[in-house]
Amino acid sequence: MRRKKAWLLAVGGGLGGLSLFVALLFVGTYMAAAGLSQGVGGAVSLAKGSVPAAYAGLVQKWGNKCRALNPALLAAQLYQESGWRPDAKSPAQAQGIAQFIPGTWATHGIDGNGDGKRDVMDPEDAIPSAANYDCKLAKYVKDAPGNVSDNMLAAYNAGAYAVIKYGGVPPYQETKNYVSTIRKMEQSFAADKKARLDPSKQAAGAITYAQEKLGTPYLWGGNGTPEQGGRFDCSGLTLAAYRSVGIDLPRVANDQYNTGPHPKRDELMPGDLVFFGTDLNNSRSIDHVGIYVGGGYMIDAPYTGAKIRFDPIDTPKYFGATRPTDG
Repeated sequence: MRRKKAWLLAVGGGLGGLSLFVALLFVGTYMAAAGLSQGVGGAVSLAKGSVPAAYAGLVQKWGNKCRALNPALLAAQLYQESGWRPDAKSPAQAQGIAQFIPGTWATHGIDGNGDGKRDVMDPEDAIPSAANYDCKLAKYVKDAPGNVSDNMLAAYNAGAYAVIKYGGVPPYQETKNYVSTIRKMEQSFAADKKARLDPSKQAAGAITYAQEKLGTPYLWGGNGTPEQGGRFDCSGLTLAAYRSVGIDLPRVANDQYNTGPHPKRDELMPGDLVFFGTDLNNSRSIDHVGIYVGGGYMIDAPYTGAKIRFDPIDTPKYFGATRPTDG
């Protein structure tokens, strides 16, 4: 991949005849969630709209149940388990928003809302139960080598005995992926970002990829394949752009929002993904995404009948941004 420190983009007639020159210079440092590396609760609040409003208070409260947990980590775990679906069921008989199997629920389910019932399908019971169970598991594996939060998540997935037996996250591919995915998504659910990370080397390549697609007609569901004539929809373009530099994103826009930390509007850097939705308090309402290029503009695949182009990001539907991270 050619590394570019700056680009000069000439943008013409698509912006009402006004020529706009956007100079993109990668400087500064990227931000990540404070205090997340050790999973210490109490200092982390949730990013705007990252958790559906119906569950945000529960996640914020119960995410501080113990030092191995924090609200962003609990949110990422619940998202990984069910995608916030309170009626989720798996072939393994796991149920509810936290995906408890019946035997585990019978032992560890609690009456979180105090209505006299323990209902695995009720998030007001299941979310507190997940946090409570997490913290119990953290105690069970507290003497195992490695990161206490990693070990806690591994125990949730594979059982505490496996973590103790292997002295940390067990060598099961499913469990390793489970832990890795949740710890990465944890950054996306956290509002507090103070720790420094290296600037992304891939963002330049992702922008270059998107630039090369300018003028390509939009296609709903388009992934840019030869069979589709190289056409994209909005999230297909962002997925392909970042895949070209070795970063995998989910397929749809509202899932792509949960792939990194969320810079504020005045902290945007070229390469950030910018999102738009119908409910600015709920990330599940996101229905559009583009790649920020600087100067208040993005490259995006807008809608049927349009072509990949530059568009302004400051609209009433602007939801927020995500800085995709490797790993």
